[in-house]
Amino acid sequence: MTTTAHDITKRTSIGAQRNPASEEAILTAAAEILREGGLSAFSIEAVARRAKAGKPTIYRWWPSKAALLLDIYHRQKGETFYPDTGSTREDLIAFLETLLGFWKTSGGEVFRSIIAEAQSDPAALGALRDYAVTRCRASGIILERGVTRGEIREALDIPLVMELFSSFCWQRLLTGRLDPSRDQMAHVVDAVLTGFAAKDRAAQ
Repeated sequence: MTTTAHDITKRTSIGAQRNPASEEAILTAAAEILREGGLSAFSIEAVARRAKAGKPTIYRWWPSKAALLLDIYHRQKGETFYPDTGSTREDLIAFLETLLGFWKTSGGEVFRSIIAEAQSDPAALGALRDYAVTRCRASGIILERGVTRGEIREALDIPLVMELFSSFCWQRLLTGRLDPSRDQMAHVVDAVLTGFAAKDRAAQ
């Protein structure tokens, strides 16, 4: 059985009701600019020219460049699946492998740009914050299944714990180290699942 992020949360449009044809033209133009010229060539002005759309329309639907980049990022990523292997440990390792693998092959540059935009643009920061919260809630299905199976204790702040795993991936992305070994990822998962304290200290 697999669960997708789309099953858990559905993205909502920003601003006024979007015209599907215009939205498709804008997203297609934006993706083409990124593919042809990279992030240095990407701007709202360039997207408006390519899509033959007005800048006010783009800003009404995407209030920042980062918001538009997030939608492009979603297109690249497609549906997010959280495989159910029957083991929370294996599901978490697969989560890390899948996210880091995607960033290494295609989506990492776009997501780094979104994070960079968020450092100086409040609208971009808001878009990134909303995205991060949504993703941690969605990926929490991994731990929720563990609770159901009796592998994970109840009353756990699941989104907060999933933020630990996402933070590991973000830090690896921002420092250009997207190739940890499976053993290293398993070590991170085991450390969180079992805790860090020595047994005699934990009993005190």
